[in-house]
Amino acid sequence: MRTIKIWNDEASAKQLDQICRDLEGGNIIIMPTDTLYAIACDALNPKAIERICRMKGINPDKTNLSIICSDISMAAEYARFDNNAFRLLRDYTPGPFTFLFKSAPTLPKAFKGRKVVGIRIPDNKLCRDIAERLGHPLLTTSIEYDDEDYAVNPELIAEAYDNQVDLFLEGRDGDTTPSTIVDCTGTEPEIVRQGKGEFL
Repeated sequence: MRTIKIWNDEASAKQLDQICRDLEGGNIIIMPTDTLYAIACDALNPKAIERICRMKGINPDKTNLSIICSDISMAAEYARFDNNAFRLLRDYTPGPFTFLFKSAPTLPKAFKGRKVVGIRIPDNKLCRDIAERLGHPLLTTSIEYDDEDYAVNPELIAEAYDNQVDLFLEGRDGDTTPSTIVDCTGTEPEIVRQGKGEFL
């Protein structure tokens, strides 16, 4: 596993190019977000997604998969939302939220047949910059840990995942509180997991 040190959630143009080359090549990365550190890959790469699902023991047919988008415009390409949902995204993103929306037909191949997709636009410039430079979303899932130190300390996170991922983006200390998940597929938004975000 290689490591790239990221200062203040902002990668240089050279670093972003290297990160995107890795993602486009099917590699799996770990990166800081506005909540927990996340395992991520190119959302348009089915083999990379399968690898993450195997690593975490996820059944992609039964688990809501989340994608990180650079902004609302990118999210609108992959999820269906009305004016009310647009206002929600405008008011609460960037932020520590995962919004569940009905999926659009343009969703990547690995998501085909799925009716719901989780949309993240994190309050973390690095995440958004990577998605913007890549030109499409990242599939992400939070790291797993038994000891809180292995969620917070970047060196310990790197140690735990050394043989499982290809690239580690070492940023500031991580968090142990996940994003707040808001289900927007019904008539009214509904919190299905209270996390870091304050949803009013």
